[in-house]
Amino acid sequence: MTALLRYQTDLLLRSQRWLAPLLLYAVFLGVGVQTGEPVLGALGYAAAALLPVTAWVVRICLTQEPSAARNVVAAAAGRGRAHLAAVLAAVACAALLGVVAVLGVTAVSDLRRVDPSEAGTSGLLATAVCVLTGAAVGALTTRPLVRSRGWSLAALVLGSLLALVTTGSPAQYAVQGLITGSRTATVTMPWLALAGALLLAGAAAAVSTRATAWRE
Repeated sequence: MTALLRYQTDLLLRSQRWLAPLLLYAVFLGVGVQTGEPVLGALGYAAAALLPVTAWVVRICLTQEPSAARNVVAAAAGRGRAHLAAVLAAVACAALLGVVAVLGVTAVSDLRRVDPSEAGTSGLLATAVCVLTGAAVGALTTRPLVRSRGWSLAALVLGSLLALVTTGSPAQYAVQGLITGSRTATVTMPWLALAGALLLAGAAAAVSTRATAWRE
């Protein structure tokens, strides 16, 4: 699996297809995060914006290989393992981006009303929740479950929106906790949301991995 992860990550970096979601996320942060604003609200915005970006990166990793290369990798390592490696590579890259964003947002935000270490930890947990939820959305809205490029993009956008606004969604719970905490200067740790996001991402990865074994 380690070799597959390196292979998928190298494909992503060499393709430069990561540049578009990275620029989109940078625009989100540049517009939505202002220097000196309360740190919890800023971290909530940064975490929420990472959800559709993660879904996009997952979609990129699952569709970046030419058919011939995908068949060769599938023959050598198994189609399911290759598919799962693509999802995990995308999650790792999005998580790294999220950590950098949390550090940057925390550095430029107002930390006077809350403990900086607690705020940072809460922000990292919320970011992890949004990355995992975004990975679930990405895995369920692209091949092999959704083959049409147009329908895949539409489903990805709609799924990302619903994941952020639907009551009971792990991402909605984690982001709302940061926004509410920003108003009351109370830091909450979204452990329950993290557990839910792990289950959701695991289930989505299992479904898409199983589907790729019999649909392709």
